[in-house]
Parts: sequence; structure tokens; C-alpha cells
Amino acid sequence: MSLAATSNYLTPTGREEPWRFTPLNRLAGLHDPAFTLHDRISLEPADIPAGVSITIEDAAAFAPLSKSEDQVVQRVREGVSKVLLVEIKDNAEIAEPIVLSRKILDMVPEISRVQVNAGLHSHATVVISNSGEGVFAEDIEFNLAPGSNLRFVTLQEWAGRAVHVARHHAIIAKDATFTSYVITVGGYLVRILPTVEYTGPGASADLYGLYFATDGQHLEHRVHVEHGVPGAKSRVNYKGALNGELARTVWIGDVFIRAAAQGTDTYELNRNLLLSHGARADSVPNLEIETGDIVGAGHASTTGRFDDEQLFYLMSRGIPSEEARRLVIRGFFAEIVSKLDLPEIEERIMSRIDRELAAVRS
Repeated sequence: MSLAATSNYLTPTGREEPWRFTPLNRLAGLHDPAFTLHDRISLEPADIPAGVSITIEDAAAFAPLSKSEDQVVQRVREGVSKVLLVEIKDNAEIAEPIVLSRKILDMVPEISRVQVNAGLHSHATVVISNSGEGVFAEDIEFNLAPGSNLRFVTLQEWAGRAVHVARHHAIIAKDATFTSYVITVGGYLVRILPTVEYTGPGASADLYGLYFATDGQHLEHRVHVEHGVPGAKSRVNYKGALNGELARTVWIGDVFIRAAAQGTDTYELNRNLLLSHGARADSVPNLEIETGDIVGAGHASTTGRFDDEQLFYLMSRGIPSEEARRLVIRGFFAEIVSKLDLPEIEERIMSRIDRELAAVRS
């Protein structure tokens, strides 16, 4: 099935706030109804643990769980005929990660929808790995039942021409915990929207991100956390490094605390490390608060050059300059990477960063 031109969309012009940082001419038509998108589920599950089911269902039977004003997400939702459904049973304790891999080998624009349902008091980790060369848009929704604990790791390890636009939306019920790790280390243009909403008190979300941009890459992450119920908690921590004259990253962090969300506890942080001249990192943290009855709310953002003092310290102890540089960058990302608790993936990501760092010299 394909989604051809339609009059239901207002094509972004780049003047709209959600699109003002995005180079639309690099989206390969994902935002433009004049381009045809192809409905294809390319995610392949590895071994499926007991307590988990993965099926492909008719999209008509699985209406989206949330609204979205994003034009690409709207095109995905109208265009798909199937939904990849991941269901974790009530009270299931899944020790091994649930791994789904996607490798695209052509530039045919592809769209996909995924829904992950975490049952009552379940505990699980879902890993989605993206690689290859393609043009791809996706809508992933997570529905966390009361008391559940879901970890989500998404790896963008694309090759140089890939274009990837995605929304990852979590709906978190009473006393449930959602932890996401968005790791982006490849692609020509990657634009990801991690979003969260709460439906019950005691719910918690920890959103972590890591991105490494090299010459010519545009990596954009737009986080939105909406606190609409009392007693919920959120933490956002994204780190990025840029190496290359035309490396570009964008991080937007929006936290909205509604009037009914008394007792909210939230903080967001973004740090960017510029490794070369000409690299540009835009960082925009935002807080909108409608009630003063909160535990705490804050944000911080830093963007700075490589720390020559750290480099000198290591070199003065006999470590060659390139190795010292690599160690400093590994240390910068260690706070995020170490939380994955997935040693194979941790080393794979850091090795990819090492290769990217070696390929582009400042």
C-alpha cells in the first residue's frame, strides 16, 4: 500500500515553530503530500521471550492512542495498513531485552506504526535498532499499565544518506515507570520527537539521549513532556557532540505543567560539546507552569568547546593526543551509556563514535 498526494495536509514551510530548525529540502518528501510513501513493516524480531507476543495487526483495529499535530506523523497514520503490536503480559518479568532490528537497503520512502503495551506490573526492555540506507518515518506508541516498568532503547546507526523522522510517545499510568534512551550516531537527517503524557499519580519518566553529529549531518531531537496529573515525575538528560564544519544538532526540551498537576517534580538538561570550528548546536529548553504547587521544576543547557585542559592533563601523562581526545569524549558520554546496562550495545555505540571521530579531523 502507498500513500499518494492528498489535500488533508498543510505542508510545512519552515516558518512554523515546530519546523523552524529543520531543513525541509533534506526530508526527502516525508513531509510533502506530493510525494508517495510506501507502507512497509521492516522490523524483524529476534528471539521472542516468554510473556511477550509480537504480531502484525490491521491498523483499522488499532486507532492511535494519542493525538499528534506533526504532519509526518499524520501521514504515517493515514498511510499504514498494518501495525506491529508488541504486548507484554501482566506481571511478566522479562530478563532479556526484546530486540527488533530494521535494516533498510533502498531509498524508497517507508512508513511504519508500532504499538507497545506493557501489562500490569510488568518489567521489560525493548530495543529497536535502525541501520542501513533509507528514507523512513515511524510512529511508536507505548501504553504503560499501572505499576509497569518499561525501558526503551532506540539506536539510530544509519549510513550516510539515511533520512529518519519519528515520534515516540509514551502514555504512563499510575505508579508506572518509563525510561527511554535515544541514541543517534548516523544518518543524513534524523528528526525524533520523544513525547510523554501521564494518566495517573506516581508515574515517572526518565528520558536520556545521546547524539554525535559529523560533517553534513543534521540531528534533531524535540522532547515534550506534559504533566497533566498530580504527583508525577520526569527527568530529561540529553548529551551531544559535534565534529565537522557542517555538523548541526538541534535539541528542544518542552515541559508543560498543567494547573491540575500539583506535586510535579521535573528537571531537564542538555549539554553539547563542540569538537571543531563551524559546528553548530541549537539548544532550547522550555518550561510552562500553570500551578505553583509543585515539588520542583528546572532546566539547564550548556554548549561549549572541547576542554583543552583535560586533553593536556592526559597528554602530560604520556597518552597520545588522539587517544586522549577519544578518552575525553568517552567520558563525556559515559553518564548516558553506562545506564543502558547492555554491554554489547554500549561498546557498539562507543566504537561507532570512535570511528566517526577518526573520520573527521578538526
